[in-house]
Amino acid sequence: MIRTRFAPSPTGFLHIGGARTALFSWAFARHHGGQFILRIEDTDVVRSTPEAVQAILDGMQWLGLTHDEGPFYQMQRMDRYREVIQTMLAAGTAYPCYTTPDELERMREAQRASGLKPRYDGTWRPEPGKTLPTPPAGALPVVRFRNPLDGVVAWDDLVKGRIEIANAELDDLVIARADGTPTYNFCVVVDDWEMGITHVIRGDDHVNNTPRQINILAALGAQVPLYAHLSMILGDDGQKLSKRHGAVSVMQYDDEGYLPEAVLNYLARLGWSHGDEEVFSMSQFCAWFDLDHITPSAAQFNTEKLNWLNAHYLKQADNERLAALVQPRLAARGVTVSASPSLAAICGLYKERVSNLNELTDAAEVFYIDLHPKAEILAQHLTPEALPALADFVAGIREVDWEVAAISALIKTCIGKHGLKMPKLAMPLRVLLTGQAQTPSVDALLALFPRELVLKRLAAAVPD
Repeated sequence: MIRTRFAPSPTGFLHIGGARTALFSWAFARHHGGQFILRIEDTDVVRSTPEAVQAILDGMQWLGLTHDEGPFYQMQRMDRYREVIQTMLAAGTAYPCYTTPDELERMREAQRASGLKPRYDGTWRPEPGKTLPTPPAGALPVVRFRNPLDGVVAWDDLVKGRIEIANAELDDLVIARADGTPTYNFCVVVDDWEMGITHVIRGDDHVNNTPRQINILAALGAQVPLYAHLSMILGDDGQKLSKRHGAVSVMQYDDEGYLPEAVLNYLARLGWSHGDEEVFSMSQFCAWFDLDHITPSAAQFNTEKLNWLNAHYLKQADNERLAALVQPRLAARGVTVSASPSLAAICGLYKERVSNLNELTDAAEVFYIDLHPKAEILAQHLTPEALPALADFVAGIREVDWEVAAISALIKTCIGKHGLKMPKLAMPLRVLLTGQAQTPSVDALLALFPRELVLKRLAAAVPD
């Protein structure tokens, strides 16, 4: 059984990089009929917040990345971590260390001054025939892992290939602080072991943690999972992703009017490909996804491509679903949606012309508010030659059947009578009805409005 996990630290929001990691881990499990586990690594009690936990859960739910087990919280598993540490102390794979932070800093300064890599010097590490110092009275020790001194730790990374690191490069990692709190790297090991994680898919900022975690797993006699480290995501400008180009909360994409399926489709193509396929569903993605086609080089975020995908998915979306997404956006602006015109019908008319839900909300808003078109746009389009045709149109719509074909025929009759081209009448109608010169087909636009509202808005130019 393939078992993957997404294990964010709730010290901030779920951002695009984390969301891609979650997506790849989720898709790999789905592809193999396995299980996807959500784990909240909240051992940083100073920086972890309930708000950040909720933001992560909200982001996962919005994206539809459902987990099979969890969420598990590391702070709720402290007793188990301490129990494992005691077994390691008893087995001699861990030991108490009384070196103080000040002593450790002086040790590192001396090493740096000698051109050496700063590291713990093993003063309290037990060795055959070695006499350890006397523990200082009343001092509380940290617990260190007794890392192998010789050989290499190696793994075949499923993205980066073979990686080997000499054990001599790794000092003895602190696995429990002086107050007894287990450290991040140790908690991760115990969780991956006991949760049966088979594949660890995570960002390449964790590569340096991996050899330490592999050695601890080996000391516990645990199965070592396979590792896949995903390269970073760069911004549009080729620089490290920052808040100004993507490293924001996933929920900000919801606020900005993106559909989750567009964000998922876009994330799927950040560092992975399936031939030339650009647009695909999540079911297709799960069927195709493997780790062999993840590029080891950095992926580059492209806002223009994301916008294009979002516009594509908006065009394909069901009108009723779009209305359900637009209505709360209107409510947040203080706009009440009435039964007529139909919000779903408005969404259907405008979805071909917008790139996000906020633009669709802008378009829908004018149907439900008291509209006051700007004087300059009225002056531009309510020309003397247009007004007689507009007056005839107002007279005609009092009796015409209220549907697109009949309204279209009336418009053609009016422009024919006055020898005008279509824009000479269509443009005044657009600005009087919506305050905008660019709209969908004017006959379809008119048919959306209740007849009484059309007469009310046109009365500004053609009073009774």
